[in-house]
Amino acid sequence: MPNPFNQQVIDEFRASHGEVGGYFEGARLILLTTTGARTGTRHTTPLGYLPDVDGTILVIASAGGSPKHPDWYRNITADPRVTVESGAFTYEAEAVVLDGEERERAFARAVESDPGWAEYQAKTDRTIPVVALRELPVAGPPNINAGSMGEALKVVHDAFRRELSLIKKELTASGGRAGLGAQLRVNCLAFCQGLHNHHTGEDMGLFPFLGEQHPELAPALARLHEEHERIAALVEDLRRVVTDEHADPVAVLPEVERLIAALEAHLTYEEEQLIPLLDGAAKPREWEAERGSEPAAS
Repeated sequence: MPNPFNQQVIDEFRASHGEVGGYFEGARLILLTTTGARTGTRHTTPLGYLPDVDGTILVIASAGGSPKHPDWYRNITADPRVTVESGAFTYEAEAVVLDGEERERAFARAVESDPGWAEYQAKTDRTIPVVALRELPVAGPPNINAGSMGEALKVVHDAFRRELSLIKKELTASGGRAGLGAQLRVNCLAFCQGLHNHHTGEDMGLFPFLGEQHPELAPALARLHEEHERIAALVEDLRRVVTDEHADPVAVLPEVERLIAALEAHLTYEEEQLIPLLDGAAKPREWEAERGSEPAAS
């Protein structure tokens, strides 16, 4: 059993689809379930994470700078098959311990975004491991943590809202820094890719499905599709600014704010139009093209 503090976080995380208060408020958080190296028992641990490329996320086995690796890390070195709960999604993943230059680059990004990681490393003689969690592909729709299609849409939308709000907060906090931090750049690009995947899934799956079932919805679906195109242009503007070699938070923040305004209006309208029709469906179906629709696990 997790300790009482962790169990409280786990319960709150699951009840609120990834949004928690207290010590982890405003943090990117997952629940990682591993298999005990000695007992074979499944153990769940709340962990902060860093977005990485291609939907991979990174977790750091700091144990607060303890001289010993945390239990979850010892478990994944014995059995790298893990379960990840992101709030919106639950999926199976392979835990890969990074080494060499790959580990150094990832840890440097982490330190750049939060100097606390360097403080943990300074407290211990061990090299703090960085672990990539790479989703294992499965057939069929993703496992969205929702009881109906309407709830699933809202859960995914709220995950995008939280991530974009967090990126804005990070940009504001780093406004005096010369240049855009490497991890903040990755956060922005991961969000852009996740939003693109989500809208592609809707255009190819959800909207045609609803159009067949509800012909009267045609004007709303046409508007939503047009909004996808306008938001895609804003996403491309953000991607272009972020990937500029000389990008800095002052230049990126207005692009994020424009995207927030457009996306919030779009998500609100979509929820008003679609959730009443989707509610009552037993489970999310094939309209989601892939789990990559969530922001960086995101």
